[in-house]
Amino acid sequence: MSAGEYDRYERIRGVLAEADEPLTAREILALVEECDECEEIGSPHRVATVLGRRAERGEVEVIAGQPYRYRLKA
Repeated sequence: MSAGEYDRYERIRGVLAEADEPLTAREILALVEECDECEEIGSPHRVATVLGRRAERGEVEVIAGQPYRYRLKA
């Protein structure tokens, strides 16, 4: 895993940890972009890609629907 991917995940993880409910990739991106000092993630697709990889490891739960929603596994 590259340092950039680790940083992206840590910012996304922080947003999910603060959330009271599962969030879409678009909602996560909007909250991450509120950080003026953070490197830009780019798109909801990038958020979904990062979270999909972590879901394969069992760290994130993907809730199927239209759109997909994400939350940290407890």
